[in-house]
Amino acid sequence: MIHYQLTCHQDHDFEGWFRSSEAFDQQAKRKLIACPLCGSTDVGKAPMAPRIARGPAAERSQKLANIQKEMVASLGKLRRHIEENFENVGPDFVDTARKIHYGEADSRAIYGEASDDEAAALEEEGIPFGRIPWARGKPT
Repeated sequence: MIHYQLTCHQDHDFEGWFRSSEAFDQQAKRKLIACPLCGSTDVGKAPMAPRIARGPAAERSQKLANIQKEMVASLGKLRRHIEENFENVGPDFVDTARKIHYGEADSRAIYGEASDDEAAALEEEGIPFGRIPWARGKPT
C-alpha cells in the first residue's frame, strides 16, 4: 500500500492509501477520488517529504492531522443530520428559499444547490441560509 498526501483544485489537503501508483492514476482519471471537504474530483498528489520530523514539529503535525479528521467526521455527522431532518429541494433551493422567506410557501427546513452568484443574491436580499462543504457520495 502507498500513502499519498492529496490536494484538490481548491487547495484542500487530505490523504489516501492506494494499492499502487497505477491504482491512484486510474482512480484519479476516472474521477473516483473526491475531496472530503468540498467533493471535488479534480485531485492530484501533493508534494511530500519523508516523515522524519520529531519533537514539537511532529506533535504539531499530528495535532493538525487529528483536527482535520475530526472536522471531516463532524461534517459527515452534520450531513447525516441534514439529510434525515431537512427536505432536499435540489436545484430549486434558491426559489424555494425565497418563497419561504416571503411567506409564499410553508416554513420548513430545506437544503439543496446554489451557485456562488445565486448565494450572493440570497445574501443581498437578506434571506438567511448557510453553506457547508458537501462531499460527493454518502457520508461514512
